[in-house]
Amino acid sequence: MTDFKAYRIKVLGKVQGVFFRKHTQEKATVLGLVGTVENLKDGSVLINAEGEETALSNLLNWCYEGSPASVVSDVKHEEIKSVGYSSFSIKR
Repeated sequence: MTDFKAYRIKVLGKVQGVFFRKHTQEKATVLGLVGTVENLKDGSVLINAEGEETALSNLLNWCYEGSPASVVSDVKHEEIKSVGYSSFSIKR
C-alpha cells in the first residue's frame, strides 16, 4: 500500500516571472502528483500537491532549486487534507 499525502508548499524568493509555475507543473506531472500551483500577491508561489509521500518529498526537494531562472530563498510546507485533484494545473 502506498502512502498518499497532501502538502501545501510556499516557495519564497525570486519565483515569479521566471517560469516557476510551468516548471513546477512539469515536475509534479513527471512525479505523478496532482494539485495546483499559483502566484501569490506577496511574490511567493503556493503549491498544493497530492500523491505518494516519496513523490511529494521529491517535489519538496526540487522546490529549493526551482526553475532555472529562479532564486529560492525559503521553502515552507505543511501536511494538509487531500482535496482530490484529478490533474496538476496552474492557477492564473
